[in-house]
Amino acid sequence: MAPPLEHGEHTSGPTRRSLLAGVAALGALGAAGCSRVATASTKDGGDLLERLRAAGVVRLGIAGEIPFGYIDKDGELTGEAPELAKVIFKRLGVDRVQPVPTEFGSLIPGLNSQQFDVVAAGMYVNPERCEQVIFADPDYQMLDAFIVRKGNPKGLNSYQDVVEKKAKFATGTGYAEIQYAVEAGYKESDILIVPDQVAGLNAVEAGRVDVFAGTALTTREVVKKSDKAESTEPFKPIVGGKPHVDGGAFAFRPTETKLRDAFNVELRKVKESGELLRILKPFGFTEAEMTELTAKELCGG
Repeated sequence: MAPPLEHGEHTSGPTRRSLLAGVAALGALGAAGCSRVATASTKDGGDLLERLRAAGVVRLGIAGEIPFGYIDKDGELTGEAPELAKVIFKRLGVDRVQPVPTEFGSLIPGLNSQQFDVVAAGMYVNPERCEQVIFADPDYQMLDAFIVRKGNPKGLNSYQDVVEKKAKFATGTGYAEIQYAVEAGYKESDILIVPDQVAGLNAVEAGRVDVFAGTALTTREVVKKSDKAESTEPFKPIVGGKPHVDGGAFAFRPTETKLRDAFNVELRKVKESGELLRILKPFGFTEAEMTELTAKELCGG
């Protein structure tokens, strides 16, 4: 979820986009049976990459969120981040990836307590998280979009439209879209909070709300089989008076700059070759989600 998203004072919803920045208790970790990795050296950027090469396996923290990182119906690890991890880590000399499922809010605590080696959950990069982990450059960017009735009868294409036209507005539990709407002038207590985009689609189809806000990817996927609703064109929410774009990336412990830097080198290669889009496309990503954003930009400089 996707992931600044889903946020601070609002809720602890277990989504990729939460601005909670991973402060949930470690007791929520779903990593029973997994031994901890050895503590990394903090000297000269850490030695985790060398240790992973020697072990031949890297542990990926995932949050069970489609399409970002999850275990499929056949019990196999997949999602945009794990599939990208398989490619990049193989190029780095690490042949296998091993999933360590946990709740989203436990990803950062789990990473920093050595429960796994890297967060591979499509986590949004934001300044709060950048104080706790280091990020690779984003492998995707994400704009917002609305689910509206067919034909978009109220002409809702931005949060400002929602406010000006006094539309009935819904979004998901913990979504950053709550704050985006509030920043545009919508009264928070008037927002209908539903569990996810499926519930949002149902609310629009039933006429309980005029609009549901989510990411461009999730909204366009969920309306594909609807004959009553459609997704609007993606747009940038206004944050702090400026158009804002979110970006999702892999997260590493702050001491492991060598691994992060090596990961970024290979990430640039798959971006430049077009392989990144081919990897992510099966999960609903399009050319519009490809990005040249950097972690430095999203961390605030």
